[in-house]
Amino acid sequence: MSSNDSGLRFQADEKPPMPLVLILGLQLTALSVSATILITTVVMRAAGQGEAYLAWAVFAAVAIGGASTMLQAFRLGRFGMAHVLMMGSSAAFIAVCIEALAAGGPGMLATLVVVSALFQFLISDRLSLFRRVLTPTVTGTVLMLIPVSVMSPVFRLLEDVPPGSQVSGAPLSALVTLLIICGLTLKATGALRLWAPVIGIVAGSLVAALFGLYDTVRVAEASWIGLPRVEWPGLDFGFGPVFWALLPGFLMAAMIGAIRTISSAVAIQRVSWRSTRAVDFRAVQGAVAADGLSNLLSGLAGTVPNTSYTTGVSLAQLTGVAARHVGVAAGAVFLALAFLPKALAVVLAIPGPVFAAYLLIMMAILFMVGVQMFLQDGIDYRKSLIVGVAFWLGVAFQSGVVFPEFFSEFAGGLMNNGMTAGGLVAIIMTLFVEMTEPRPSRTEAALDPSDLPRLKKFLGRFASANGWPGEMAHRLGAACEEILLTLLRQGEGEEQSGRRRLVLLAKKAGSGAVLEFIVATGEGVNLEDQVALLGERTEETVIEEEVSLRLLRHLASSVRHQQYHGVEVVTVSVEPPKPVSGEQA
Repeated sequence: MSSNDSGLRFQADEKPPMPLVLILGLQLTALSVSATILITTVVMRAAGQGEAYLAWAVFAAVAIGGASTMLQAFRLGRFGMAHVLMMGSSAAFIAVCIEALAAGGPGMLATLVVVSALFQFLISDRLSLFRRVLTPTVTGTVLMLIPVSVMSPVFRLLEDVPPGSQVSGAPLSALVTLLIICGLTLKATGALRLWAPVIGIVAGSLVAALFGLYDTVRVAEASWIGLPRVEWPGLDFGFGPVFWALLPGFLMAAMIGAIRTISSAVAIQRVSWRSTRAVDFRAVQGAVAADGLSNLLSGLAGTVPNTSYTTGVSLAQLTGVAARHVGVAAGAVFLALAFLPKALAVVLAIPGPVFAAYLLIMMAILFMVGVQMFLQDGIDYRKSLIVGVAFWLGVAFQSGVVFPEFFSEFAGGLMNNGMTAGGLVAIIMTLFVEMTEPRPSRTEAALDPSDLPRLKKFLGRFASANGWPGEMAHRLGAACEEILLTLLRQGEGEEQSGRRRLVLLAKKAGSGAVLEFIVATGEGVNLEDQVALLGERTEETVIEEEVSLRLLRHLASSVRHQQYHGVEVVTVSVEPPKPVSGEQA
């Protein structure tokens, strides 16, 4: 198993010192809470809502964001993923939320958000059905487009200074922040590298304060503890024309939010372990389920829906700390800020240019995480085309140069967001490839050794139909046998309500074949990880159970094991045997 080689100091299941946990939690909160407040404020003010409802909506958004961040850091049943995954208000919902408030009021907004949350529960529960669409190529592209979608407002923060302030204050504070964070991250080691973002932000804020850019008045006027007046809007159960007209836009935004959460959940797993591991899709399902739960709470409270933020991914790579305790601390601080207006004001008073410099570094790192994601899954001309077209169309839509007279109003303006537009393009192209592929050969059997001869006979017919010699049929049958035996061994000792069923799909791919084994899950260890681990073990450590894995590694060019709640999928690529030396191909 290969190493991530990322200089990771604390992986997901380790506990860093408490001061470090709190400092990193504060960093994550500072970025996430500002985005949550900004998005919620923009929606409410654009829709013409009063100050009382605005205060309630912001309070609810911050409180729910903190609670759901803590839930993501745990794993309670099927909710959460036990990784650092920040939650906060979703920019993908801005346009449709404004329209819902304007057309039907807070009650209509609440109802539509609740329905979209139920849709996300469905996606989480049936994520295995979406595996051919929400691939690493799609999720990697979405991650690459997140920086594209936010860079314009990030750069606008460079000019977010009080009127009449000195011209040199903004660029100097941003430059100091950027140079200190980059310099310490590139050259510092040990604890100093961990503190690079904090040192950079503090130094940039001090420079900004010298020019009068730090808003001390906001901090001074804010109360220490306080709650807004409850402005609960209730739910609108009229289900009239306005509801049905707005529902498609909310469902599309919910899907984009789920894709972003899936991308973030996969990415945080990639950077949270010292050794490369197969993606745990049960954890991904937990992340989407927690996302849906937070949106259900947001709907019931009458505020803007949530999504996952990718700041935890960037911070883990920047500092080398991916411990889930950081997520717990960040969520707790996030939640506490909802009740501490003065502490909230200290964070919000950080000047825009300082935030911009920090976000620039975070988004650059996130872009490269997206690149690494689709490259690790293997790249061919199809995937290259999907990524290239989707990415540049996302950039074009974000820039508003693609038929703006039509797409600016399409689906409530969703296509104005580069992440949304590019993600949909990647999904459509992936669906086209899947739908135009020849249908695979299929058979069903019991997950039992007694059905192995029937499976081998099926694979023999498949090999013959594709013109492969008998050696290929034997190779396919041997790979099938090793997969079957390994899955059976993993299920030993587990209570089963009956014999588990196996669905075997076989299709030609290039010069070889791809076999897909779909079975009811036994919640065993990941086969992909087991095969990869063999490369790190010496011959003296070989045990009897590893024989099948070693044979499988010899027979298959790749093994991918996706584990979901209720089902697991093992995909095996098998190439025809190479002719021996001196033999004609």
